[in-house]
Amino acid sequence: MAKALGLHIIADLHGVNPELIDRVEDIRHLLETAVKVAGLTKISSHYYQFQPHGATGVVLLAESHISIHTWPEHGLATVDVYTCGDPAKAYKAMDYIISHLEPSRVDKQVHERGIVEESEGYQLPQVLLRV
Repeated sequence: MAKALGLHIIADLHGVNPELIDRVEDIRHLLETAVKVAGLTKISSHYYQFQPHGATGVVLLAESHISIHTWPEHGLATVDVYTCGDPAKAYKAMDYIISHLEPSRVDKQVHERGIVEESEGYQLPQVLLRV
């Protein structure tokens, strides 16, 4: 039986109010709150203000990462939420970001990452067993 070790949600948020995604302070507050709402474990974060518009940010998580890149002049934010463990936490983080930014359109993809075979004990991957 196979299982996914991680869940990666990628979303393009169109029609976002430019005032919500122009300043690095707002992006910082958005991501840090998403981490708390989803019950994720922050390791570190980094944010950058572009000139004349836009911001980017990434939060490194024990579970993986959350990132955002914005184009306020186009009303666009691109968001990545990738977590290992409980997939519900990835959905909670992304849902919070989407509900806060209130885009008019969301293009979203969900990918299961790190598909492995479940077993009681550790087994070498087939590629390593070939001699």
